[in-house]
Amino acid sequence: MRTRPRSLTVVAIIAITFGLLTIVSGARALFGGADMGAVVPFVLWFNFLAGFAYVAAGIGLWSQTGWATGIAIIIATATAAVFAAFLWRVSSGAAFEARTMGAMALRLAIWVMIAIVAKANGRVRQA
Repeated sequence: MRTRPRSLTVVAIIAITFGLLTIVSGARALFGGADMGAVVPFVLWFNFLAGFAYVAAGIGLWSQTGWATGIAIIIATATAAVFAAFLWRVSSGAAFEARTMGAMALRLAIWVMIAIVAKANGRVRQA
């Protein structure tokens, strides 16, 4: 087995950690009865469910599977689409939490970076 590139190791750890934190915070917001303010339900649900994909992508990147790059690209694309829908909703005057704007921008930046690193490392081995 080929040695895992350092950049791939770093993004795999980031993806898994970010995914676990996303699942925990999403579950707390959805099921824990915490008052999160003016949340946008479709964004909250997307982020919670995406947390599981983050963990899967991170494990795939760590294991150097060929499918992990595709998942990272899908996550980045889906995040961009949900962020765009969120921005459209905000522009129409709907209530929202300012932290959601920052959180979505951060999620998009992280997943674009992870997808770029994954793509740059290519298909290390077949799944």
